[in-house]
Amino acid sequence: MKIMVQILINKQNDELAFRLERFNDLNQFGHIQRKNYYSIILLRGANFKLKVDFSEYQLKANHMICLSPYQPFMITSDEECSGFLLNFHPDFFCTYRHQNEIETEGVLFGNFHGLPFFKLCEEELFSNLMNQISREMDRDYIAQHEVLVAFLKVFLIEAVRQKKKFDEDTVLKFADRQSEVLQNLVDAIEGNYTKLHAPQEYADILCTSSKTLAGIVKKYLNQTLTSLITNRIIIAAKRELYLTSKPVKQIAATLGYEDEFYFSRFFKKKVGVSPNTYRKTVGFAKQEKL
Repeated sequence: MKIMVQILINKQNDELAFRLERFNDLNQFGHIQRKNYYSIILLRGANFKLKVDFSEYQLKANHMICLSPYQPFMITSDEECSGFLLNFHPDFFCTYRHQNEIETEGVLFGNFHGLPFFKLCEEELFSNLMNQISREMDRDYIAQHEVLVAFLKVFLIEAVRQKKKFDEDTVLKFADRQSEVLQNLVDAIEGNYTKLHAPQEYADILCTSSKTLAGIVKKYLNQTLTSLITNRIIIAAKRELYLTSKPVKQIAATLGYEDEFYFSRFFKKKVGVSPNTYRKTVGFAKQEKL
């Protein structure tokens, strides 16, 4: 497969808006990286090692990986591989503002308890869409942005459909008592993450030990109990920074942090950049008066 990179630049700020690349190896993914735009990676090959956030996964066969802005990741393999890389900035397409049309948030992106990938069952469909996107990027005709957004919507809709089917099949494999406890934990975090941040607090709610919960989370989600809670808080913080002009102090208080500076350090440690930097480089409201 011929190596190809096509880039569309936002003419208002000279930053990347949309990018499509065909690749023949994983050299560019061989180190931990964080990008200030969404990344969708279609992998073709036999065996891969994927690191996302604090978790590692061994993948076999063709997969699609979906990553949010500044989500750290790394992909390696000892075997030959190829694929597509699709990037888009929130300024180009705001996933939150199209959530009622396309359920990307909580399925493809921003799912604090789900897997950031799925096994492809209709690879040709996505390959054809990538080729259509590539042709449109070459044409540079009137209304190109609108056409590319239309293609991207179709791509994301198909990805959501396949990811949901993948998630359903994965859940069916874990139909036991422990998976019920895990679901109760996820529900408890969803209902209390703005005020409860410690693993023991959730253990108390579920009338069990934090050690037991940690073992279940590790078994099913391949992450720690602390990171599960943290991921939900960070997703909420990103959303507020992404969509609103609320002061960081107000966002911190909403999420249960009285100390704005502690929250900012916590956010930077997990995301890699400060809340203000995240807003300036990703946030939909970044051009408003903050």
